[in-house]
Amino acid sequence: MNPNPSHAGSGDIEDLEAQLRIAQLSSDVDALDRLISDELLFTGPDGSPGTKADDLASYRNKVMRLTTHDPEELRIRRVTPDVAVVALRTHMAGSYGGAPFDAIARYTRVWAREDGRWQIVGGSVSVTPIGGKDQQQPHT
Repeated sequence: MNPNPSHAGSGDIEDLEAQLRIAQLSSDVDALDRLISDELLFTGPDGSPGTKADDLASYRNKVMRLTTHDPEELRIRRVTPDVAVVALRTHMAGSYGGAPFDAIARYTRVWAREDGRWQIVGGSVSVTPIGGKDQQQPHT
């Protein structure tokens, strides 16, 4: 895994996704802050827009707690040397706002290198609960 997100090569988008997953699982707000653009454009599972500030606050305040984040499929398309689109299917479990969830999440993320640094600049997530329960859904 490449610890320096400013030098992402052809395989390093996968490494950045791994860094993001680790940061989400450990609620590492500093790492999330480095990996997510201040100008993030994101659509949550309910169709509402999400911001970087919203996402960081959910981890900082322990609103979002992940116990499971197991990628099942990861597809990466390099659009230009400085832009990549990621499609991720992952099994996620934990709690959001105190309500437990166990779901399959499908993320689409846009990674861009701006000012020499790779960050998530856009994305969306859709969620299918496992077991058919109507549960709170994960965000960014």
